[in-house]
Amino acid sequence: MFLDSQATPRSSGDSVQYAFTIEPGDEYWFLLRYGAPFPFNPVACETSLQDTIDFWHRWVHSCDLPSCVFEAPWHDQVVRSGLILKLLTHEETGAIFAAPTTSLPEAIGGSRNWDYRFNWIRDASFTIQALHHLGHETEARAFLRWFRDIRKNTRKPADLKIMYSAHGDRHIEEFQLSYLSGYRDSKPVRIGNGAANQWQLDIYGEIINSVYELVRYDQRIDGDEWNLIRELVDYVGETWRTRDAGIWEFRNSPRHFVYSKLMSWVAVDRGIKIAEREQLDAPLEGWRHTRAEIKQTILERGFNKNLNSFVMYFDSDILDACTLLIPLMGLIPFYDARVKGTVNAIQEHLATSNGLVYRYKTDDGFESEEGAFVICSFWLIMDLIFLQRIDEAEKIFRGMLEYLSPLGLMAEEIDPETGEQLGNYPQAFSHIGLINAALYLGKARKKSKQVPELLGLESG
Repeated sequence: MFLDSQATPRSSGDSVQYAFTIEPGDEYWFLLRYGAPFPFNPVACETSLQDTIDFWHRWVHSCDLPSCVFEAPWHDQVVRSGLILKLLTHEETGAIFAAPTTSLPEAIGGSRNWDYRFNWIRDASFTIQALHHLGHETEARAFLRWFRDIRKNTRKPADLKIMYSAHGDRHIEEFQLSYLSGYRDSKPVRIGNGAANQWQLDIYGEIINSVYELVRYDQRIDGDEWNLIRELVDYVGETWRTRDAGIWEFRNSPRHFVYSKLMSWVAVDRGIKIAEREQLDAPLEGWRHTRAEIKQTILERGFNKNLNSFVMYFDSDILDACTLLIPLMGLIPFYDARVKGTVNAIQEHLATSNGLVYRYKTDDGFESEEGAFVICSFWLIMDLIFLQRIDEAEKIFRGMLEYLSPLGLMAEEIDPETGEQLGNYPQAFSHIGLINAALYLGKARKKSKQVPELLGLESG
């Protein structure tokens, strides 16, 4: 790293200081850059700054924001979130990072300190959907090209990893830097992520749902892309009964997680819809049978009658906030009593009085605590909107905006007691939730009938 300036630096112990007098109208430039140094030029600095500003203004205005966002009081926060997702996108490859940081703790002094500087297929798929909802189609296409290249370099769907490096490296090891004290003495500091070797069934549904989003907006897929999708749907049909590590990446025993089964259903359902819409060759009769079987199994084993709620894994009594996605993905409609029961149960047992929501409350194999998970609050907001509890949803949404940093950034989690942001920062998942909740809330405020279409649902 190199720092240049018109001012003269002065060394003082372990620091460098600049002292200068500036008059009205004067300019002093400081340039911090990475790479080989080159002659410092204030004129070039000003040109570069203006070029940067122009680029981002063009990108922000390269789409027509829906009126429900453009006219909303939270317009600026939505635009900011879109910019953050764009900045998490690798310009050369199309890969999308979950966050740009590592080892920022989920509880100060705790051990939940993970490296998020990788492309999770799950997180990236949700990211491109959010960007697509804002009208940014180039990034969605770039990611799908990245995925197509990744998939072509794997022999079979089973070889697909849940995460990759920006350039597609699938061999990601986790190790600890014991010589570092960590953020506010939160150890260990980790490089790499051991979850890279986990089996997580949901990723197939997420990537196929992303393709479906493109098709719904009248973008075409070519024959090679369809062949890849068809292989994935067939593979899900063969493996959906398998235990996995789940969306929360538990490092103890694999289970039949309800979310993984939900996304298996999504994989098959969206595969059917793509084939029907584009009149593509597919074994539709077999896929429809598989879709019905997955749904029936979820409804029979994933719903706890005593709790009147969907649960974390089959035949359990543990609540999980990601079951809020069940109606959002279209498995059952929002008027189904099981949706209302799940929302009420999560509000009672996982949510705080101000709308923050914990992912779950169960032993997950880690000793330290964690904060409330930001995207879960936005999932709750979206469910409340579809349940016509719009005032309640807006109150929680406005409360969530209060946790944004002065720069409009949001971490993965929030401490419900102090309001402090926790975990890696900024977090793509959190800003995805903000964008989607703002879109749904904006349309609900305008009493728009287009809300279900944002989700790709046939009915609300």
